[in-house]
Amino acid sequence: MHPSTPSAPDLLRPATLRRSWRPFVVLETTTVLSGTANGISMVAFPWLVLETTGDASLTAVVAAVTALPLLVSMLFAGTIVDMVGRRAVSVVADLLSLTSVALVPILAVTVGLDFGVLLAVAALGAVFDPAGLTARETMLPEAARRARVPLARANGIHESAYGFAYLLGPGIGGVLIGLIGTTTTFWVTAGVFAVSALAMATTRMPGGGRPAMAHRPQGLWTSTREGLRFLWRDRVLRSMAILTSLLVGVWLPIEGVVLPVIFNEMDQPAKLGLLITAMSTGGVIGALGYAALGHRFRRRPAFVASLILTSIPVLGMAFLPSYGVMLALSVLTGIFFGAINPITNLAMQNRTPEAMRGRVVGVMGSAAYAAGPLGYLVAGPLIEAWGPQPVFLLMTSLLLVVSVATAFLPVLRHLDDPAVPGSAGAPHLDARDLDPDLRLVQAERIAESVERPAA
Repeated sequence: MHPSTPSAPDLLRPATLRRSWRPFVVLETTTVLSGTANGISMVAFPWLVLETTGDASLTAVVAAVTALPLLVSMLFAGTIVDMVGRRAVSVVADLLSLTSVALVPILAVTVGLDFGVLLAVAALGAVFDPAGLTARETMLPEAARRARVPLARANGIHESAYGFAYLLGPGIGGVLIGLIGTTTTFWVTAGVFAVSALAMATTRMPGGGRPAMAHRPQGLWTSTREGLRFLWRDRVLRSMAILTSLLVGVWLPIEGVVLPVIFNEMDQPAKLGLLITAMSTGGVIGALGYAALGHRFRRRPAFVASLILTSIPVLGMAFLPSYGVMLALSVLTGIFFGAINPITNLAMQNRTPEAMRGRVVGVMGSAAYAAGPLGYLVAGPLIEAWGPQPVFLLMTSLLLVVSVATAFLPVLRHLDDPAVPGSAGAPHLDARDLDPDLRLVQAERIAESVERPAA
């Protein structure tokens, strides 16, 4: 070893790393780009189904079929990230998403877009997004460390970037549908995915390379089961996963079926996009607020209060007040929601060994998506029988009940526990504090980002 080359323990100390903003900035840029593309699709796809079929129940079926691949691919995405490498998975996921959305206008001018084709394309497109999402989230601690951004603040910034994407995407989608048509809008989505893939492919990301063979997960199902077992045995992460599933199971049908039906009946795609954009605006403000001020509050009370305060304005929206009031309530919903995802991410990062981070992110994400299909399939027939507003009221009431119930979960007190040694949130990533099986892989991954001096 060259005398000026740092040892493995030294490499684990952030002070020895040269500060670099590029990985963190590129990571958040690709988060915005990929999220924007998905945000456009979030508006364009339900609108295309309604244009093609005119049936809210079929729209719900497509949404449910889309959620099923999300569940399966999210479950295994983290294992693939841990096996193949984070940056490579991020790039490939964006390229495959590009291909899937480009199929919509291509098929429209060739074989046509009947319900079966829409179903197949929707399912195909849903397969790839979780891998990119998981890969970017698992790269966050290392990128933040290189930029010397505290992890709590980095999570707030990351969630605000994601929220900003959904500020742009739905609004762009609604406007583009009105200007150039629904199928042509998918070409714009493909172009945004292309830029995201290029940005990540041309940047060296710390911790983004392929793990060393000795520490690489062996076997897709076996390694995924390790992530499942780890999550289930950790009471905090298990409770957070179950709670997130309940919330997603209630909210996804509202955003994916109820609101599109309400605004489709009014023939106002731009208003739907603007409403979701208003919510995303609030989310950006809330996440940035948590990034700036979150360190002043304990995590459990901040988490519970955010959930309850998020649910109240959503319930107000269900009474369908004037559009201006709905916009204001959407902004409030986003602001109060701003702390929820950063706190959830911090819990995962503080309680998970670095080498298992991808699998735990994937398992937690798949748990959230598991409730989506059931919610979609229930919402569609209920809308047909009762109409969209009663279903909106029912689901938002359930959202409030679940949120209030979190105040009575004692296990959430452990959200304020210190980070475990060897996790991304540990105060000092010193090799002496790590589990012996994780020392080498931790050193190797961080060492990738250190420029060696010339011999």
